[in-house]
Parts: sequence; C-alpha cells; structure tokens
Amino acid sequence: MADIVIKNGLVLTMNPLDNQKLIKSNVIIEDGLIKEISSSNDSANQVIDASGCVVMPGLVNTHTHAAMTLLRGYADDLSLKSWLENNMWPVEAQMSSDDIYTGTLLACAEMIKSGTTSFADMYFEPDSIAKAVEKSGMRASISYGMIELGDTEKGKIELKKGKKFVDEWTGKAGGRINTMYGPHAPNTCSKDFLVKVKNQARKDGKKIHIHVLETEAELNEMKEKYGKCSINMLEDIDFFDKDILAAHCVWLSQGDIEILNEKNVNVSHNPTSNMKLASGTSPVYDMWRKGVNLSIGTDGCASNNNLDMFKEMKLASLLQKVTNNDPTVLKAYDVIKMATSNGASSMDIKSGILKEGFNADLILVDMNKLHLTPIYDPISHLVYSANGSDVKTTIVNGKVLMDNYRLTNLDEKLIMQEASNTSQDLIDRVKSVAQ
Repeated sequence: MADIVIKNGLVLTMNPLDNQKLIKSNVIIEDGLIKEISSSNDSANQVIDASGCVVMPGLVNTHTHAAMTLLRGYADDLSLKSWLENNMWPVEAQMSSDDIYTGTLLACAEMIKSGTTSFADMYFEPDSIAKAVEKSGMRASISYGMIELGDTEKGKIELKKGKKFVDEWTGKAGGRINTMYGPHAPNTCSKDFLVKVKNQARKDGKKIHIHVLETEAELNEMKEKYGKCSINMLEDIDFFDKDILAAHCVWLSQGDIEILNEKNVNVSHNPTSNMKLASGTSPVYDMWRKGVNLSIGTDGCASNNNLDMFKEMKLASLLQKVTNNDPTVLKAYDVIKMATSNGASSMDIKSGILKEGFNADLILVDMNKLHLTPIYDPISHLVYSANGSDVKTTIVNGKVLMDNYRLTNLDEKLIMQEASNTSQDLIDRVKSVAQ
C-alpha cells in the first residue's frame, strides 16, 4: 500500500520527456519517493484530492540567509554602505544562536507555506540553522559563512568551524540536511584562504556556496587588488567546477560567462535583492543562452523582505525581457525550470522533477482563485499571476508539511510570536551597545 496518492490534479512534472505539458494523472508516493505517475488507482494510507490544482515539484531557493527574517524591514531604502555598516553588521554582531534558530524556523514556516521545499543557506551559527531545518521537515544545504579578510589565524579558525559543521551535520535529519563550505566572497576572503577552502571541499566531496560579483564595488576592489575581476581571479586558482554555487553574478563580462559555462558553475540569480540594493541586473539571459545552470534565490529578508519564490520567478523573467528589449526571452517554463530542476541540480538533490525514484518534494497550487481566472495557460499563470499564498499543500520527503493551507509540523502562531519577541529583544540589545 502506498503512503500517499494525489488524485485529480494537473501534473507539471518538469520532466523533459513530457515536453512542457501538464498531464492529468495520479502521483503515488511511497517511502519518501515518487513511486509512480500514472492513472493507477493504488490504495494508500492517505488520498489527497488535487481537483483544481497544479501538482508540481517544490520550489528550490538556492541562496538565502534564512535567519535574516528577524531583520525583515529593519533598515530599508538606504545606500548599501549605510545598510551594511550602520545597520546589518551591528545587529548581526548581537545575534545569538537562539536568535538564529528562531529566525530560521520563521523562514522555514514561510517557505513551506509559499511552496519552497528545499533551500541553500549561508550564515553563522549553522548548528542552529540545521536544528531549525530538522524540526521543520524541510530539505536544506547549509554552509557556515566564512569571512577571513586576509587574517591567516582567523582563516584557520573559520575553516575549522566550517569543517566541523560539515562533519557533524552531513546527512542528518534522515538525509534532508546536506552541507557545503561557505567562503563569503572573493573580496572578503583572501586568495590563499579560498585555495584552502577549495582543497578542503574537494577532499570532503562537498560543494562550495559563495557570493560572486554581486556589486560594482566588488568588481572595482578586485581589479585594484588583483588587476582582474573576481571570475578571473577564481579561475586562476582553479576554484571553479560543477561543485560551485555562485550567488548573484551581476557584474559579468561575456568572457566571465564563457568561464562559468565552461567550468559548469551553478549560478543563483537573486532578482529582488539585486534590485532593492541597486546592485544591478544580472545578464541572466546571456548565461541562459550559453547553457549555464541557472537557479533562483531570494537572498535574505533584509534585502528582499519575503521568501516568496513565485515573486522571484516573475521578476526574473520580466527583468530579462526589459533588459534585452525582447518579450520572448526567458519564458515562463524556463524560470520554473530555474526554480525547480535546475535548483535541485545545483544542490545535488534528487528533487525538482516529478519522476519515479525522485524525492517526493512537491506542492499543490490552488488555481481556483480570482487572480488566476480565466486559465488559458496554467504554466503562464504559475509565473505571472500566482503567489506563494496560492500553495495549498506542501510535501517534503513524502511527509505532508502543509495540508489545505495549514502547517502540520509547526505551530505558526507560536513561531510568529517568538520571532516578534526575539526581534524586539535583539534591537534593544543593539541600542544598548550603541549607547
């Protein structure tokens, strides 16, 4: 007997063999995996009626700092320098492991409710992040964000912390938690340190999550320091390969894109954050045409304000259309692919496609909404009309984490109250230190 059978829905598998079509079929789940997609009427412990819904892979958020939900709206509409130096860094200096846990749990609840089933996170206190993910039921690839600033001794400590986390948490939570190494960026980590991280990651068989060319300031700093941009410096030290997840990648030349494609680097596009901080517009369509594995991330809530991947998909598409002066580029199906199968591939998880043997990480999107009526093209609606709040059911690893809009594994009201209390206490601490 199967664990779950999902019936009566329109299934968007994201399997290339289905030729970008939705199919009327049942999804059968057993032992955390998709057993079958067919018209079979297998008996099951739980039957989910997906009438009026699109059944699709859960969304994969490939770059965020989940605990920054505690800083949602804290310092908006400021210059990047003021935002960082006068607001983000002082408050982050006061964040405890308990704060990180509370903020991450809030993020997990928000992501589950808006259709994200997996995410890649980089931040400090990674044990607290992992504990929140474990409790939530989500899937995540977590890295300890390492900043060494050319200090050799600090670098040793940072890498030791990163490795300790990798050793302790890889494969935990029944395999839902994976780990990466997380050197922050080429301008906050020295060349020597990046070489050491690369060597350690390859030795351990782990991926590396890093910010790359997010801002023009980074581009100019790297040119002044090394006489070349971040991409070329990283290429010189043999940093790039298929195990690199590079976030942002805004200030790229055509030559940079050639390198990323040749080295099979995974790129996480963060449109809202790039817009909000005026970092620039990433040449996503140029990368897409070259064949770079592009995915989508939200970045943290301090530079986005929410974790709704449906909004990110829409912005990702529209930004490329207006930038390229061509409404046909980066079509709806393309950005769904970025947010599902491409994201899963960049994190090395067997999700993002509804197919026999893949993880049962999927969502039901309720199409019976005013803003989704009439329906000419459900795939178009998922990108240009739908919101995260249209997700009715979220399943991760074969477990129902949200059923009919209600969280099953987490207490939503309690999480909101604890996050509100924690954020107020955090800001009070910051003010106390500043006095």
